[in-house]
Amino acid sequence: MQIAPFFIYLTHNNLLYKNRILKVFSSIHSYTSTKNTVVTLGTFDGVHVGHKCILNKIIESAKTLQAESLVLTFFPHPRMVLKQNDDIKLINTIEEKTELLQNLGIDNLVIHPFDNTFSQLSGEEFVKQVLVDIFKVTKIIIGYDHRFGKGGSCDINDLMQFGKKYGFEVEQISVQEINEVSVSSTKVRNALNKGDIKQANSFLGYSYFLSGKVVKGKQLGRTIGFPTANIQPNANYKLIPKTGVYVVLVEIMQKTYNGMLNIGYNPTVGGTQQTIEVNILDFDQDIYDQDIRVFFKDKIRDEVKFDSFNDLKIQLENDKNATISYFKS
Repeated sequence: MQIAPFFIYLTHNNLLYKNRILKVFSSIHSYTSTKNTVVTLGTFDGVHVGHKCILNKIIESAKTLQAESLVLTFFPHPRMVLKQNDDIKLINTIEEKTELLQNLGIDNLVIHPFDNTFSQLSGEEFVKQVLVDIFKVTKIIIGYDHRFGKGGSCDINDLMQFGKKYGFEVEQISVQEINEVSVSSTKVRNALNKGDIKQANSFLGYSYFLSGKVVKGKQLGRTIGFPTANIQPNANYKLIPKTGVYVVLVEIMQKTYNGMLNIGYNPTVGGTQQTIEVNILDFDQDIYDQDIRVFFKDKIRDEVKFDSFNDLKIQLENDKNATISYFKS
Protein backbone atom coordinates (compact mmCIF):
# COMPACT_ATOMS: atom_id res chain seq x y z
CA MET A 1 0.00 0.00 0.00
CA GLN A 2 1.61 3.23 -1.16
CA ILE A 3 0.58 6.76 -1.96
CA ALA A 4 1.76 9.26 -4.48
CA PRO A 5 4.42 11.61 -3.07
CA PHE A 6 3.50 15.23 -2.39
CA PHE A 7 6.50 16.59 -4.33
CA ILE A 8 6.24 20.21 -5.43
CA TYR A 9 8.64 22.58 -7.12
CA LEU A 10 9.26 26.09 -5.85
CA THR A 11 10.03 28.70 -8.48
CA HIS A 12 10.28 32.22 -7.07
CA ASN A 13 6.80 32.79 -5.62
CA ASN A 14 5.00 30.29 -7.81
CA LEU A 15 4.17 26.68 -7.05
CA LEU A 16 3.98 24.31 -10.00
CA TYR A 17 1.88 21.16 -9.74
CA LYS A 18 0.80 19.06 -12.69
CA ASN A 19 1.47 21.99 -15.05
CA ARG A 20 -0.78 24.27 -13.02
CA ILE A 21 0.55 27.38 -11.30
CA LEU A 22 -0.53 28.71 -7.92
CA LYS A 23 0.58 32.30 -7.51
CA VAL A 24 1.70 32.86 -3.93
CA PHE A 25 1.97 36.37 -2.44
CA SER A 26 3.65 37.16 0.87
CA SER A 27 1.25 40.00 1.77
CA ILE A 28 -1.79 41.89 0.57
CA HIS A 29 0.46 44.67 -0.67
CA SER A 30 2.58 42.37 -2.84
CA TYR A 31 -0.49 41.16 -4.76
CA THR A 32 -0.72 42.49 -8.31
CA SER A 33 -3.24 41.54 -10.98
CA THR A 34 -5.63 43.22 -13.39
CA LYS A 35 -8.13 40.36 -13.20
CA ASN A 36 -11.30 40.25 -11.14
CA THR A 37 -11.34 37.71 -8.34
CA VAL A 38 -13.67 35.45 -6.44
CA VAL A 39 -12.41 35.58 -2.87
CA THR A 40 -12.66 33.66 0.35
CA LEU A 41 -10.71 34.31 3.51
CA GLY A 42 -9.82 32.56 6.73
CA THR A 43 -7.06 30.69 8.51
CA PHE A 44 -7.98 27.37 6.83
CA ASP A 45 -5.97 25.38 9.36
CA GLY A 46 -6.07 21.77 8.23
CA VAL A 47 -7.66 22.50 4.83
CA HIS A 48 -10.20 19.89 5.96
CA VAL A 49 -13.37 18.72 4.22
CA GLY A 50 -15.35 21.61 5.70
CA HIS A 51 -12.93 24.10 4.19
CA LYS A 52 -13.07 22.31 0.84
CA CYS A 53 -16.82 22.98 0.69
CA ILE A 54 -15.99 26.69 0.51
CA LEU A 55 -12.83 26.38 -1.60
CA ASN A 56 -14.54 24.32 -4.30
CA LYS A 57 -17.24 26.96 -4.54
CA ILE A 58 -14.77 29.78 -5.23
CA ILE A 59 -13.02 27.68 -7.88
CA GLU A 60 -16.31 26.95 -9.68
CA SER A 61 -17.58 30.53 -9.33
CA ALA A 62 -14.32 31.90 -10.71
CA LYS A 63 -14.71 29.70 -13.80
CA THR A 64 -18.30 30.83 -14.30
CA LEU A 65 -17.45 34.52 -13.88
CA GLN A 66 -14.22 34.28 -15.91
CA ALA A 67 -12.32 35.52 -12.88
CA GLU A 68 -9.53 34.06 -10.76
CA SER A 69 -9.97 32.31 -7.42
CA LEU A 70 -8.16 33.92 -4.50
CA VAL A 71 -7.66 32.73 -0.94
CA LEU A 72 -6.60 35.24 1.69
CA THR A 73 -5.10 33.60 4.74
CA PHE A 74 -2.95 34.81 7.59
CA PHE A 75 0.30 33.98 9.29
CA PRO A 76 0.90 34.02 12.18
CA HIS A 77 -2.47 32.57 13.14
CA PRO A 78 -4.55 35.47 14.57
CA ARG A 79 -4.81 33.70 17.95
CA MET A 80 -1.00 33.75 18.19
CA VAL A 81 -1.13 37.56 17.97
CA LEU A 82 -4.34 38.50 19.76
CA LYS A 83 -4.04 35.88 22.53
CA GLN A 84 -0.30 35.57 23.09
CA ASN A 85 -0.77 33.29 26.12
CA ASP A 86 -2.75 30.89 23.93
CA ASP A 87 -0.26 28.14 23.04
CA ILE A 88 -2.22 27.00 20.00
CA LYS A 89 -0.76 24.19 17.91
CA LEU A 90 -1.64 24.16 14.24
CA ILE A 91 -2.65 21.26 12.02
CA ASN A 92 -0.57 22.59 9.13
CA THR A 93 2.58 24.64 8.86
CA ILE A 94 2.21 27.52 6.43
CA GLU A 95 4.19 25.52 3.85
CA GLU A 96 1.91 22.50 4.25
CA LYS A 97 -1.21 24.65 3.99
CA THR A 98 0.13 26.21 0.81
CA GLU A 99 0.75 22.77 -0.62
CA LEU A 100 -2.75 21.54 0.22
CA LEU A 101 -4.38 24.61 -1.29
CA GLN A 102 -2.26 24.19 -4.40
CA ASN A 103 -3.49 20.64 -4.84
CA LEU A 104 -7.11 21.88 -4.91
CA GLY A 105 -6.53 24.16 -7.90
CA ILE A 106 -6.64 27.64 -6.34
CA ASP A 107 -5.27 30.42 -8.63
CA ASN A 108 -3.97 32.89 -6.03
CA LEU A 109 -2.91 32.55 -2.41
CA VAL A 110 -2.19 35.66 -0.36
CA ILE A 111 -0.51 34.95 2.98
CA HIS A 112 -0.74 38.19 4.91
CA PRO A 113 1.31 38.76 8.08
CA PHE A 114 -1.31 39.14 10.79
CA ASP A 115 -0.36 41.81 13.31
CA ASN A 116 -2.01 44.30 15.67
CA THR A 117 -2.05 47.02 13.00
CA PHE A 118 -4.00 44.84 10.58
CA SER A 119 -6.38 43.78 13.36
CA GLN A 120 -7.37 47.44 13.87
CA LEU A 121 -8.83 47.88 10.36
CA SER A 122 -12.56 48.51 10.47
CA GLY A 123 -14.81 46.25 8.43
CA GLU A 124 -15.38 48.87 5.74
CA GLU A 125 -11.69 49.82 5.58
CA PHE A 126 -10.86 46.17 4.99
CA VAL A 127 -13.52 45.79 2.30
CA LYS A 128 -12.64 49.01 0.42
CA GLN A 129 -8.84 49.03 0.80
CA VAL A 130 -8.22 45.29 0.39
CA LEU A 131 -11.09 43.48 -1.30
CA VAL A 132 -12.12 46.22 -3.71
CA ASP A 133 -9.00 48.30 -4.40
CA ILE A 134 -6.37 45.53 -4.35
CA PHE A 135 -8.16 42.25 -5.11
CA LYS A 136 -10.76 43.70 -7.52
CA VAL A 137 -13.31 41.39 -5.96
CA THR A 138 -16.37 40.50 -8.03
CA LYS A 139 -17.66 37.93 -5.56
CA ILE A 140 -16.82 36.79 -2.05
CA ILE A 141 -17.88 33.46 -0.56
CA ILE A 142 -17.70 32.98 3.21
CA GLY A 143 -19.13 30.81 5.96
CA TYR A 144 -22.35 31.79 7.69
CA ASP A 145 -20.54 32.56 10.95
CA HIS A 146 -17.63 34.58 9.60
CA ARG A 147 -16.79 37.84 11.36
CA PHE A 148 -14.31 40.47 10.27
CA GLY A 149 -13.11 43.99 11.03
CA LYS A 150 -11.74 45.37 14.32
CA GLY A 151 -12.82 43.16 17.19
CA GLY A 152 -14.90 41.02 14.84
CA SER A 153 -17.41 43.87 14.63
CA CYS A 154 -18.83 42.96 11.20
CA ASP A 155 -20.76 39.91 10.03
CA ILE A 156 -22.35 38.57 6.85
CA ASN A 157 -25.11 41.22 6.91
CA ASP A 158 -22.55 44.02 6.99
CA LEU A 159 -20.65 42.37 4.15
CA MET A 160 -23.80 42.24 2.03
CA GLN A 161 -24.33 45.96 2.58
CA PHE A 162 -20.73 46.65 1.55
CA GLY A 163 -21.29 44.46 -1.51
CA LYS A 164 -24.19 46.64 -2.62
CA LYS A 165 -22.16 49.79 -1.99
CA TYR A 166 -19.00 48.67 -3.81
CA GLY A 167 -20.50 46.42 -6.46
CA PHE A 168 -19.62 42.84 -5.60
CA GLU A 169 -21.67 39.74 -4.91
CA VAL A 170 -21.73 37.97 -1.55
CA GLU A 171 -22.50 34.26 -1.26
CA GLN A 172 -23.05 32.80 2.15
CA ILE A 173 -22.20 29.20 2.95
CA SER A 174 -25.30 28.15 4.85
CA VAL A 175 -25.39 26.59 8.27
CA GLN A 176 -26.93 23.51 6.68
CA GLU A 177 -24.03 23.08 4.25
CA ILE A 178 -21.44 23.53 6.99
CA ASN A 179 -23.28 21.22 9.36
CA GLU A 180 -23.55 18.52 6.70
CA VAL A 181 -19.81 17.99 6.96
CA SER A 182 -19.81 18.92 10.66
CA VAL A 183 -16.09 19.49 10.70
CA SER A 184 -13.93 22.11 12.32
CA SER A 185 -10.24 22.55 12.91
CA THR A 186 -10.95 22.21 16.62
CA LYS A 187 -12.44 18.75 16.12
CA VAL A 188 -9.38 17.69 14.13
CA ARG A 189 -7.06 18.98 16.86
CA ASN A 190 -9.09 17.21 19.56
CA ALA A 191 -8.93 13.91 17.67
CA LEU A 192 -5.16 14.20 17.20
CA ASN A 193 -4.66 15.13 20.84
CA LYS A 194 -6.50 11.92 21.76
CA GLY A 195 -4.50 9.87 19.27
CA ASP A 196 -7.65 9.10 17.29
CA ILE A 197 -5.99 9.10 13.88
CA LYS A 198 -8.87 7.49 12.00
CA GLN A 199 -11.28 10.16 13.23
CA ALA A 200 -8.84 12.98 12.43
CA ASN A 201 -8.20 11.63 8.95
CA SER A 202 -11.93 11.31 8.25
CA PHE A 203 -12.37 14.98 9.18
CA LEU A 204 -9.37 16.04 7.10
CA GLY A 205 -10.09 13.97 4.02
CA TYR A 206 -6.43 12.96 3.86
CA SER A 207 -3.86 11.33 6.13
CA TYR A 208 -2.47 13.67 8.77
CA PHE A 209 1.19 14.29 8.06
CA LEU A 210 4.29 15.67 9.71
CA SER A 211 7.33 17.06 7.91
CA GLY A 212 10.81 17.50 9.30
CA LYS A 213 14.50 16.66 9.25
CA VAL A 214 16.19 13.44 10.35
CA VAL A 215 18.47 14.23 13.30
CA LYS A 216 20.76 12.12 15.48
CA GLY A 217 19.25 10.50 18.55
CA LYS A 218 20.61 8.18 21.23
CA GLN A 219 20.73 5.30 18.73
CA LEU A 220 19.38 2.84 21.31
CA GLY A 221 16.90 1.26 18.91
CA ARG A 222 19.60 -0.22 16.71
CA THR A 223 20.98 -2.13 19.72
CA ILE A 224 17.78 -4.21 19.86
CA GLY A 225 17.25 -4.51 16.12
CA PHE A 226 14.92 -1.54 15.63
CA PRO A 227 16.91 1.41 14.27
CA THR A 228 14.88 4.58 14.14
CA ALA A 229 15.06 7.92 12.38
CA ASN A 230 14.59 10.78 14.83
CA ILE A 231 12.42 13.52 13.36
CA GLN A 232 12.82 17.21 14.14
CA PRO A 233 9.56 18.90 12.98
CA ASN A 234 9.92 21.86 10.64
CA ALA A 235 7.93 24.16 12.94
CA ASN A 236 7.54 24.31 16.71
CA TYR A 237 3.86 25.24 16.36
CA LYS A 238 3.02 22.01 14.49
CA LEU A 239 0.55 19.83 16.38
CA ILE A 240 2.09 16.51 17.46
CA PRO A 241 -0.45 13.72 18.10
CA LYS A 242 -0.79 12.08 21.50
CA THR A 243 2.11 9.93 22.73
CA GLY A 244 1.97 6.37 21.46
CA VAL A 245 2.93 4.04 18.64
CA TYR A 246 1.47 4.61 15.17
CA VAL A 247 1.30 2.97 11.77
CA VAL A 248 2.72 5.43 9.23
CA LEU A 249 3.80 5.82 5.65
CA VAL A 250 7.24 7.38 5.32
CA GLU A 251 8.23 9.58 2.41
CA ILE A 252 11.98 10.09 2.08
CA MET A 253 14.37 10.61 -0.84
CA GLN A 254 11.44 10.54 -3.29
CA LYS A 255 10.27 7.08 -2.21
CA THR A 256 7.55 5.87 0.14
CA TYR A 257 7.94 3.11 2.74
CA ASN A 258 5.85 1.48 5.46
CA GLY A 259 6.83 2.24 9.02
CA MET A 260 5.92 2.39 12.69
CA LEU A 261 6.42 5.57 14.63
CA ASN A 262 6.74 6.32 18.34
CA ILE A 263 5.89 9.65 19.91
CA GLY A 264 6.91 9.79 23.53
CA TYR A 265 9.51 10.10 26.24
CA ASN A 266 11.17 6.67 26.14
CA PRO A 267 10.28 5.90 29.79
CA THR A 268 11.94 2.47 29.70
CA VAL A 269 15.35 4.18 29.44
CA GLY A 270 14.46 7.13 31.68
CA GLY A 271 13.83 9.63 28.92
CA THR A 272 12.56 13.09 29.87
CA GLN A 273 12.19 14.85 26.50
CA GLN A 274 9.62 14.04 23.87
CA THR A 275 10.98 12.42 20.73
CA ILE A 276 9.45 11.40 17.41
CA GLU A 277 11.11 8.24 16.08
CA VAL A 278 10.18 6.17 13.07
CA ASN A 279 11.30 2.64 12.28
CA ILE A 280 11.18 2.29 8.49
CA LEU A 281 10.40 -1.28 7.47
CA ASP A 282 12.76 -2.99 4.99
CA PHE A 283 15.07 0.02 4.93
CA ASP A 284 18.75 0.41 5.79
CA GLN A 285 20.30 3.68 4.64
CA ASP A 286 22.08 6.65 6.23
CA ILE A 287 19.46 9.41 6.11
CA TYR A 288 20.76 11.96 8.62
CA ASP A 289 19.86 15.54 7.63
CA GLN A 290 17.40 14.31 5.00
CA ASP A 291 13.92 15.80 4.65
CA ILE A 292 11.28 13.34 5.81
CA ARG A 293 7.50 13.24 5.90
CA VAL A 294 5.31 10.74 7.74
CA PHE A 295 1.61 10.11 7.07
CA PHE A 296 -0.34 8.82 10.07
CA LYS A 297 -2.61 5.89 9.25
CA ASP A 298 -3.63 4.34 12.60
CA LYS A 299 -2.64 4.06 16.24
CA ILE A 300 -1.30 0.76 17.60
CA ARG A 301 -1.03 1.48 21.32
CA ASP A 302 -0.15 3.99 24.03
CA GLU A 303 3.40 4.47 25.21
CA VAL A 304 4.35 2.06 28.03
CA LYS A 305 7.26 1.82 30.45
CA PHE A 306 8.69 -1.73 30.31
CA ASP A 307 10.61 -3.51 33.04
CA SER A 308 13.50 -4.40 30.74
CA PHE A 309 14.98 -3.83 27.30
CA ASN A 310 14.03 -7.40 26.45
CA ASP A 311 10.36 -6.73 27.24
CA LEU A 312 10.55 -3.64 25.05
CA LYS A 313 12.04 -5.65 22.21
CA ILE A 314 9.24 -8.23 22.44
CA GLN A 315 6.62 -5.48 22.29
CA LEU A 316 8.36 -3.85 19.31
CA GLU A 317 8.18 -7.17 17.47
CA ASN A 318 4.45 -7.23 18.18
CA ASP A 319 4.15 -3.62 16.97
CA LYS A 320 6.01 -4.51 13.78
CA ASN A 321 3.68 -7.46 13.14
CA ALA A 322 0.67 -5.18 13.70
CA THR A 323 2.13 -2.70 11.22
CA ILE A 324 2.73 -5.39 8.61
CA SER A 325 -0.80 -6.73 9.13
CA TYR A 326 -2.25 -3.24 8.71
CA PHE A 327 -0.66 -2.78 5.30
CA LYS A 328 -1.53 -6.30 4.19
CA SER A 329 -5.16 -5.68 5.03
